[in-house]
Amino acid sequence: GALGAVLGGAIGGVAGGVIGNKMDKQARQIDEALPGAEVERVGEGIKLVLGENSVRFDTNKSTLTAAAKANLDKLIPVFNEYADTNITIFGYTDSTGSADYNLKLSGERAASVKNYLASKGLAAARFNVTGLGIADPIASNDTPDGRSKNRRVEFAITANEKMLEEAKKETGK
Repeated sequence: GALGAVLGGAIGGVAGGVIGNKMDKQARQIDEALPGAEVERVGEGIKLVLGENSVRFDTNKSTLTAAAKANLDKLIPVFNEYADTNITIFGYTDSTGSADYNLKLSGERAASVKNYLASKGLAAARFNVTGLGIADPIASNDTPDGRSKNRRVEFAITANEKMLEEAKKETGK
């Protein structure tokens, strides 16, 4: 999927190892901060899946629920600590309703997450937002449980230029 493409760019070598170590630490901290999230280290970055148990929206709306805001709040200290990362936010929906409508809704939901995090002091420039609608389902859309799993937000967390430059300096490469 799209998230794999973002996380697939390998820096490699010693600098990639330095970045990988930082991402290992960040992934552990995200896991501790928000146990309901699915955190996975992919390449030299982090894949973070926020399902409806952690980030929920009202039906057919892009507004974050109070619980969603409270959960995003838990991630802010970690994102602040690792300021030299870029975060791409992907919004997904289940297959109920038209594909066009869901594409628009998922984009608005991803933007809501970005806007909320930016309103809490994270640099808006760190974020890219993409709505993918009904694409890349992770469960069957034939059951309520499956549809709930598909309604999600995913983050791809990668090193920015500054982190990359520092990693190269650190390793003398």
